[in-house]
Amino acid sequence: MSKKILSYTALILFVLNIYAWQEVFALADNSYLKVNFLSVGQGDSTFIETPQHHQILIDGGPNLDVLSKLKSSMPKEDRTIDLVILSHPERDHFFGLMEVLKQYRIEYILWSGVVRDTPEYKEWISLLDKAEENGTKVLITKVNQEITLGNVAIDTIYPLEDLSGQELKNTSNNSCVVSRLIFGDNSFLFTGDISFNEEKDIVISQDDIESGVLKVAHHGSKYSTSELFLNSIEPVIAVISVGKNSYGHPSPEALQRLDKFGIKVLRTDADGDVQIVSDGSNIKINKDN
Repeated sequence: MSKKILSYTALILFVLNIYAWQEVFALADNSYLKVNFLSVGQGDSTFIETPQHHQILIDGGPNLDVLSKLKSSMPKEDRTIDLVILSHPERDHFFGLMEVLKQYRIEYILWSGVVRDTPEYKEWISLLDKAEENGTKVLITKVNQEITLGNVAIDTIYPLEDLSGQELKNTSNNSCVVSRLIFGDNSFLFTGDISFNEEKDIVISQDDIESGVLKVAHHGSKYSTSELFLNSIEPVIAVISVGKNSYGHPSPEALQRLDKFGIKVLRTDADGDVQIVSDGSNIKINKDN
């Protein structure tokens, strides 16, 4: 083989190698799970994008801040969200969701179906009916229900019974939808506003709730995040969704328990939006502040 042919062959292989590495980098860029705990004041809202670009919104916060967060997180032309999960119909979790339902097409909505006698709840039901007319599938939670989006799975682990149609005076605790997101070796636990009793029920009923990242329940209330729960979850990172409030959230008691277990604590009131990126094995933290 002549030197000229060898040179051309080497050049072609070099170019092909560049394209191959470009493809590897492109695939790597799309292989991350992004979980964004949004700073929306005294409330909860989490926006998730899977490696296959499925978009999930858990709760919508107490105001309309979630809309600006979505605009900065999604392409301008994208007006569809694959899955919305409502932990429970209390203002600090679902007020922002109502406007999201007006402005975005939602493929699936998952919630408990509990009944409340408030004007905001009635508007929520009206918006659900309109969404269903436009093709949205509304799902009522069932324990150990699993939703799969590409290589990401979301398991519903609470409530333990069907609450659809039941009217509850306090929907903050025993009707909360608790879900566990699993991506490779990494897991995230979203707890709504559950308290000690519900945490105990979950520990007893579930074989495995170990999760590296915990969304702390009820904004860090002293009646949530028990040692029993933390011992079962074994989180490395805990995120507290909290804003200015008169409730004393997060409580010194909850913070002390988290500190006792050596858990890294992040707070949306101090850190702004908290993004946790996972490749299925490792996680990286990005903060606004």
